[in-house]
Amino acid sequence: MSLQVSLCHWGAFEADIRAGRLHATRPWPGSGADPEMIGALPELVYSDKRILRPHIRESWLRQGHSAGGNGRGTDKMVPVDWDAALNLVAAEIARVRDRYGHSALFAGSYGWSSAGRFHHARSQVRRFFGALGGFTNQTGNYSWGAAKIILEEVLGSADAVSGAATSWDSIAGNTNVLVAFGGLNPKNWKVTSGGAGDHHMPDHVRQAAAKGTHFVVLSPFADDIPDGLEATWIAPRPGTDTAIMLALAAEMVTRGRADRAFLERYTSGSGRFLAYLLGETDGIPKTLAWAAAIADVEEEALRQLADRIATGRVMLTASWSLQRARYGEMTYWALIGLAAVLGQIGQPGGGFTFGYGSLNAVGHGAIKGLVPSLPGCGNDAGTTIPVARISDMLERPGTVIPFRGSEIRLPHAQLIYWAGGNPFHHAQDLFRLQRLWQRPETIIVHEQVWTATAERADIVLPATTSLERSDIGGTSRDPHVFYMPKLIDPVGEARCDFDIFRALSERLGTAERYTEGRDEAAWLAHLWEDRRRAAQARGIQAPSFDDLKRQNVWTVPKPDRPEILLEAFRHDPDGAPLATPSGRIELTSSRIAGYDLADLPPHPAWLDPWEGEADQDGFALLSRQPRRFLHSQLAGTSLAGEPELQMHGDDARDRGLTDGTTVRVRSATGSALMTLRTTSRCRRGVLAAETGPWFRGGDGVDTGGNPNAVTSDIATSSLSQATAAQTCRVWVEAVTAKP
Repeated sequence: MSLQVSLCHWGAFEADIRAGRLHATRPWPGSGADPEMIGALPELVYSDKRILRPHIRESWLRQGHSAGGNGRGTDKMVPVDWDAALNLVAAEIARVRDRYGHSALFAGSYGWSSAGRFHHARSQVRRFFGALGGFTNQTGNYSWGAAKIILEEVLGSADAVSGAATSWDSIAGNTNVLVAFGGLNPKNWKVTSGGAGDHHMPDHVRQAAAKGTHFVVLSPFADDIPDGLEATWIAPRPGTDTAIMLALAAEMVTRGRADRAFLERYTSGSGRFLAYLLGETDGIPKTLAWAAAIADVEEEALRQLADRIATGRVMLTASWSLQRARYGEMTYWALIGLAAVLGQIGQPGGGFTFGYGSLNAVGHGAIKGLVPSLPGCGNDAGTTIPVARISDMLERPGTVIPFRGSEIRLPHAQLIYWAGGNPFHHAQDLFRLQRLWQRPETIIVHEQVWTATAERADIVLPATTSLERSDIGGTSRDPHVFYMPKLIDPVGEARCDFDIFRALSERLGTAERYTEGRDEAAWLAHLWEDRRRAAQARGIQAPSFDDLKRQNVWTVPKPDRPEILLEAFRHDPDGAPLATPSGRIELTSSRIAGYDLADLPPHPAWLDPWEGEADQDGFALLSRQPRRFLHSQLAGTSLAGEPELQMHGDDARDRGLTDGTTVRVRSATGSALMTLRTTSRCRRGVLAAETGPWFRGGDGVDTGGNPNAVTSDIATSSLSQATAAQTCRVWVEAVTAKP
């Protein structure tokens, strides 16, 4: 028996290896990682769903690309040897490139895949197709796609959601009240992109509360409050947080609490924003009563919240989920507007931070920039689409859509190449995607297990898990960098993405540009040496690559002082201006005004995401991060269980539904079967379902219970074209016989 430490997205772990086989996995001692998810790794690695050999769809094997896509997901998959598969893949890539051009090669490949940074599948596929000369890529992400775009306009960068955050060390002892729009659900603290050695977010919250911070949580669900935390709970109607933020800002103005000096020095366009708050531009004062009616909450609850934030140090935060809705950009912009009115941005324990309730280690306070990443090879002859517009691309090639104040012409993708992700998990309106998935001439997938995406491919190449290769992993939010040793030999004939792409690049004549003459070991040493030099330039002594391998994990020194978001800008707005046109926080954006968008005003404003709904009798469905698996990665293990639908007990009783029964959740796009779970800890009229279950769509009914079978594929706005999955109205009915 041997014990070795490695890393996955749900934490660091010890691997118990016996006779070359992964026997058990346990959280790294002291890490606080989730033992259930980490304990499921052996089941995942040796799953009967593992893809053991290359496979080709039978009709595609006989007819090639002329077979068409109608049989995807139903045709038999035929095992072949690696040489045959690689020769066919290389020939097909060359054929599509030569006949249609580089933009016909869609290789965005969205997905988390590996905690290791070299074997990060999305980086590998982009590098391979970049070395080929170009491809159609995806920009943005599903997690905070709308936030990325609006923050770049308002703050000059997306750092405030991608990595920068006021640390919990700054909150504890400084913050009098922390207002969490969208909640602080502990289940979200179990995962981190890139993995982490510390999972101590519950401790940070407890310490802040012990030092006097009062928490106010605004969410339709009480389980968005950490266990044991005495927080004030306000349960607004979904999609109305922006109205509450605007009303609180207007209340501060009318009370004389607005920090006019801060607004004058640190913001641009505050006059127009304040005029809107007071109703001078549209005739509607944004009062607490106005917001209470929109959000369907007691006005007194909002008044008490206004009383709390009118004095003392206030930290405002919003979950990532809030901007995944129609007009989601406005939620983040309005939060910044409220924080600017309070005038505490850049001060200890004050201002705003995004994502405290969305991901582990937000606000942990680690030194950033020391985790390596694989560089790309450009995209010289390619193009890029917003990440959530894949179905639009397949349905309407050649159509021009607005994006970021400009226009993008959707390419005609003839070949889809996907590695390290499962679009039949994270895309919206999966039945629409399933129909459109038949259109490309060829679909090629790298995958470890038979997901819904792999089942709908023409060529499937078996990929290794992170336990079957060596890598370096970590995240800039966590103070650890891990050397991830190869723990076991590949299962079946699986190969790592790098080896697959290296073999293909040799066939396509691009090996020198793709590999730069390095194998896996040489790449890891090269990437680490680059980060080691960067650390030394900052006065940090990082271990050599050989020492990193020997010690398995390097603990990065703690920062000299707690991180405070926008502290340098607060201290010297002229010497450290933001990368906005004004150099200040844009409360009114002349650039957005110049875009002349019908669905996005140039300042924070209330736009009803539910406006135009013909039938208001249904439920608002919110899709949430799973409790016991990440995305769809552990959905094929025993952890997944039956997909569940959370509903208030009174709503269930009114409809004759009982706990534990199978129900059909339907919308205009399709339906999904789930097990009903009743509760009193949610707002009436609101449902919750976990994302991640494997899509098993057929005849408009997903028996796998994926909520994205019923979500609409609308965009947040024409500015960001991001996903708006949280604006979803559904109806629920009992199922007497499960298909």
